Amino acid sequence: MAQLDLGVIGNGTVASLIDRAGRHQWFCFPRFDGDPLFNALVNGTEPAGGFADIVVADGVSTSQAYQRNTAILETVFTDSHGSSARVIDFSPRFIRFGRFFCPPMLIRRIEPLSGRCRVTVRFRPSFDYGATEPRKIVGSNHLRFAAGDNTLRITTDMPVSYLANEVEFLLDRPINLIVGGDEPIPEAPQALVGEFLDQTAVYWRDWVRDLAVPFDYQEAIIRAAITLKLCTFEDTGAIVAALTTSVPEAAHSRRNWDYRYCWLRDSYFTVTALNRLGATRTMENHVRFILNAVLSAGVSPEVPLYPIVPGSDVAEREAPALAGFRGMGPVRVGNAAVIQRQHDGYGSIILTAAQMFYDERLPNIGDLDLYRQLRPIGDLAAASALAPDAGLWEYRERIGVHTHSAAMCWAALHRLGLIAGRVGEMEDRDRWLKLASELRNTILERATAATDGWLAGAFDSDVCDAAVLTLPEIGLLRYDDPRFLRTLETVEKRLMHDGFLMRYDEPDDFGKPETAFLVCSWWFIDALVAVGRRTQAKELFDRILARRNHLGLLSEDLDAREGILWGNFPQTFSMVGMILSAMHLSRSWEEGLWRAS
Repeated sequence: MAQLDLGVIGNGTVASLIDRAGRHQWFCFPRFDGDPLFNALVNGTEPAGGFADIVVADGVSTSQAYQRNTAILETVFTDSHGSSARVIDFSPRFIRFGRFFCPPMLIRRIEPLSGRCRVTVRFRPSFDYGATEPRKIVGSNHLRFAAGDNTLRITTDMPVSYLANEVEFLLDRPINLIVGGDEPIPEAPQALVGEFLDQTAVYWRDWVRDLAVPFDYQEAIIRAAITLKLCTFEDTGAIVAALTTSVPEAAHSRRNWDYRYCWLRDSYFTVTALNRLGATRTMENHVRFILNAVLSAGVSPEVPLYPIVPGSDVAEREAPALAGFRGMGPVRVGNAAVIQRQHDGYGSIILTAAQMFYDERLPNIGDLDLYRQLRPIGDLAAASALAPDAGLWEYRERIGVHTHSAAMCWAALHRLGLIAGRVGEMEDRDRWLKLASELRNTILERATAATDGWLAGAFDSDVCDAAVLTLPEIGLLRYDDPRFLRTLETVEKRLMHDGFLMRYDEPDDFGKPETAFLVCSWWFIDALVAVGRRTQAKELFDRILARRNHLGLLSEDLDAREGILWGNFPQTFSMVGMILSAMHLSRSWEEGLWRAS
């Protein structure tokens, strides 16, 4: 398997990562942050278990693609005799009985295409983060894997004894495997899987049809948008930063983190991208998550991450039974950033909710009650804006007054002022806007480096930080402001290496970063477009697109010299950046079609 050549299937409750050979490498159950029953992705190079796959006799080649505009993945196997079979993997998601039907379920259908392949179907889950091998329990039409109180059931119409004993057999008809909790399925698998497959395809194609895509880069944008949707936990509205844990940011770096939680900043960017495509339901559900899991729960919004279900444990620990991605441990569960203080969360909350007050398409537009629920965020932002924090990049051993954090506090105050005016709270409006104006002046004064007048990443310093590229996007200053133009020049000079942008150029708690953080290159592209350097922006955009895997997906980081993806996968930050930069670079429909000549 090439580095992170993985597809993702899912339904907003569970997700699975499948490699080019059709092997399920990563599947957490019964939700995104659950026990990875398929964990081969982070258990060395040749693990004996923690996966599900199909072995085709007599040598095999494979090809893989998504069904167009869906999250349904097809892998075609061809043996040395020319016989071929197709594997269809998906998780059901559609409207049933008036609500979303998205159970914790994987479905695998194996179909003969030409000739008759000899195949072996293997399911080898392990429990407790690889520490426990479950016992097999054979039923009449199912196979169960059980350990303690945990059970995974596979309902199938293939011979159960062949499945339980991994017996090779002749594939002369379609077979179906339904993977989920220990609940009986009375329906015939062939009919049920056919219905679920058809309905799931209809759901995704209808969802894509409603996207307001630009003229150019449509295929890339659609795949990125579907991927973002797959990272949204339907039950609560939380959005995970990625679906995996502990894929390192660089080889042997120990920068191995668990991203299966909801970061307010990542979620804000995800909501922004989907809003601009017209997919506003994610925003509505996520604002509901914020109200329930953050504001009503009495949790401080300066905590950067939250479990996807309130009250779940996110304390960082290690899973010693798993060897790590390609043997590069440790595998971490939970994330120590939960004990940090990061002040950009205030702005992330308000910016996420702001469109609710202006978008007339919404069935429930933001009102005075919602504003009053958000209003305490403004007081917290005003009090915290100039206080030290761990910053966007979550330094573990130091704190400072970070420009991006202060600017996001400004955004909270400024947008609250606009929202207050929208709902008729004029005294509040004047107060928020006055505080915002004063804070803006302080930020621009203390963040401007004494040498050359560019914007540093921390106050009263010369730290070069790619995060300052976002300041015009949130409105703190204009793209043509001389301070920003000098900042763009400085960032390019100091952070551009081997054609891609680094986060910063100084050592952190783990040394000097070795890989490019992909969202920074997207931010750089957006800035180049805004200042009129479109040719250079497009060249960098095309370079990043060329680094996507075979299914159009990106992880968090890139080894620019080797062209290898690193970091947790798929990374919402990276997919968001692809959407927003594509929209900035694309021609309008009028330019591309109606006025074409």
